[in-house]
Amino acid sequence: MAKKRPQTKAKRPQRTDGARAARADGDIPVVGAREPCPCGSGRRYKACHGRAAAHAATELVHRPFEGLPGECDWVALRELVPAATVELTLKDGLPEDVPSVTLATVLPMAWPALRRDDGSILIGLQNDTASGDISRDLADTLQRALTADPGTPVQSRRAPADGPRLQDLLDPEGGFQPVVHSGFEFWIPEPEKATPDVTASLERANAAAIPTVKLSGVDAAYWCETPEKNHLRWVMPHPEEQLLDALARLHAAGRSSLGEGTRLVGSFRAHGLTVPVWDLPSEVGAEDVEKPAAEFAERLAAALATDAPLTADERRARGGLTNRQVTLS
Repeated sequence: MAKKRPQTKAKRPQRTDGARAARADGDIPVVGAREPCPCGSGRRYKACHGRAAAHAATELVHRPFEGLPGECDWVALRELVPAATVELTLKDGLPEDVPSVTLATVLPMAWPALRRDDGSILIGLQNDTASGDISRDLADTLQRALTADPGTPVQSRRAPADGPRLQDLLDPEGGFQPVVHSGFEFWIPEPEKATPDVTASLERANAAAIPTVKLSGVDAAYWCETPEKNHLRWVMPHPEEQLLDALARLHAAGRSSLGEGTRLVGSFRAHGLTVPVWDLPSEVGAEDVEKPAAEFAERLAAALATDAPLTADERRARGGLTNRQVTLS
């Protein structure tokens, strides 16, 4: 075994009046991780006030889109939908040189944002984020895009821990109406001007995109087509435990399907919300599940309003659903 090195107690430097004031005010400037902390403690910033700043920047926010219009659709576009766009409305309006701000599921080259030549802005939703708060990271990207030079992408960075969130920037009355696309041609308004890298990125993205349709009769339900079977994935706003109980009641009663040959197979957990998933026969299209989905929504509302204890069959059904639950985020 290695010998233990004798430990000596370091003498802490005397703080200056300015350091005392900084600590008292709680306003500690951000410096390099290995630099002395401005508070005057004598420790490196990363081991002193930088630790709290890093924790604040990485602490996971379980429902980052809570309070935004269309929270369920935000989750769907972040995790489930390949190609979609939404026009965003800012609380304070748009600058004169920014004609529009559009949220997109993915941007070419995985850019966090792009300021187009005409000044309009595209914000990518499905990018990796540097902190545990997607809303804060996207708000930081949006703010930087508003002042970026036209024709340039916005690069990723760690958002300031005290920076605004989307909830601070977007108009709560602005609505959220996703438009689902069959491909990513919306990236390139003028294809002849696209660089070879962007064109290649577009071709790869289109090849990987799963055909997806948003149902019109219920909120945040998305049909998708895969080679062997189709699926309906429906992001729901209800508390998880209450929703699982309601789904179990319907499942045990044989009322959880969306028609012949369909089956509720489990659920995803994503950004604090639950996403039930149904398997559909390959011949069942999006239009075929519109009416069954609306009827299921009525059955679910009745089941959610029931607070009686689960029966033995319902508990078994709930256990089966829980065992098939997958956490996406």
